[in-house]
Amino acid sequence: MLAFIDQIVIPFLNTLYGAVGYLGVAVAMAIESAMVPLPSELVLPYAGFLVSDPTQLEPLTHGPWSFWIVVIVATLGNTVGSLIGYAIGAWGGRPFLERWGRYLLIRPHEIELAEEFFRKYGPATAFFSRLLPIVRTFISFPAGVARMPLWKFIAYSTAGAIPWSIALVFAGTQLGAHWLDIRHALQPFDLLIALAVVALVALFVWWRLGMPGRPRRSA
Repeated sequence: MLAFIDQIVIPFLNTLYGAVGYLGVAVAMAIESAMVPLPSELVLPYAGFLVSDPTQLEPLTHGPWSFWIVVIVATLGNTVGSLIGYAIGAWGGRPFLERWGRYLLIRPHEIELAEEFFRKYGPATAFFSRLLPIVRTFISFPAGVARMPLWKFIAYSTAGAIPWSIALVFAGTQLGAHWLDIRHALQPFDLLIALAVVALVALFVWWRLGMPGRPRRSA
């Protein structure tokens, strides 16, 4: 993982930010929110480091990097990427699940239950998922599958992205050249969340294999 960060991610961010500055931050956050695991725990603290160093000039404005502009473009990039994930779920996810879901232990009526869940709890889910590593990258897909109302998804997903962006950019400004330490500090949480997801999936599979089929309704 560290080799991947050192050899691929950091050079990519260096090139992107050096070429298009704020636009690069937006692009990187859009990639992360579109279900590509480019961790925002690297994208944003690195931008915060650039903010902390007045000798670093943003290539589009030719001035010092601005904290609030970084936060704004990061949030916008997050929203754009989230819409991509939502669209994939909305236009491709449900037909895929309806056709192949039984091989994934998902029954048709459970897709309806997922839709009902997002109708009831979608706003809170969209908001709080943006504050969780790993989960924030993929939450747009199930929201799209469930066809959560688009305006609600945009509003709550964007609202959740704002404090996340502020916190990580600010942390980068405080750590300066040691911005990469933020990623190292958050890695244990990534592992805990990943283990929790795996445990939930395993529990679901165990429960599903031992559960009889849904009884049919009488005519």
